[in-house]
This record gives sequence, structure tokens and C-alpha cells, in this order.
Amino acid sequence: MQAKEAAERLGITQRMLRHYEKAGLMDVGRTLNGYRHYSEADLRRAARIRDFIETGFSTREIHAMRACLSDEGDGPCEAGIAQLETKLEHIQRLQADLQARQDAVQERLATLRLIYRKPSADFRRSA
Repeated sequence: MQAKEAAERLGITQRMLRHYEKAGLMDVGRTLNGYRHYSEADLRRAARIRDFIETGFSTREIHAMRACLSDEGDGPCEAGIAQLETKLEHIQRLQADLQARQDAVQERLATLRLIYRKPSADFRRSA
């Protein structure tokens, strides 16, 4: 199938499909007239790439897990377990950092509200 139909089936743009190919994540066949032709295996591979990207992986990280993108093998890609664990740890660190920032902002906001606690009419006049 051609790129337009492949992109529609995957719920992504043709540009994203070309990006996957340019990043070295896919090797798509061509028709005699040079158009990209996507096989069912290509669609499955692109879907896996899309799913990894949606969970926060960069194309560089996905490239390191190329073996996990193919249809070969009997089950899930064992090599991907370590990559997924690393990604999960990174996400958890980001969550902790965001929580600390949220707590700091809330603390500063509470302090400012105590300092500037005035009747709302007086506050508007002083502004």
C-alpha cells in the first residue's frame, strides 16, 4: 500500500513515516515508479515505532531497540525489557522533580497569600 493509506491506517502522518525511514528504523520497499510501498510487516513495524514514541522514547532510543521492532521471534523482545525499565526510571525521576517544583510553587503562593491577605477591595485599589 502507498504512504497515504499506510499513514491513515496507523493514525499518523506521511511525514512521520518518512521520518521513521530517515531515522533508520524502517527500510521500505519501492515500486517501479519510485513510490514507497508498505507491506503488512512494515505497518506492524511502524505501529511499534509509533507506540514507543507515544510512550516517550526518542528515535535514537528506539534505534537501540531495533530488534524489538521486527516480526521475528516467538514473543516479546527480551532486549527491550532493560530499555523499558530505564525509561520508566527516567519518567519517575521527572515526576519527582515536577512534584518538588509544584510543592515549591504552592509553598511560595501560600506565603504570598498570607503576606498580602487584605480585603479584596483594598488589594484592587493598591494595584
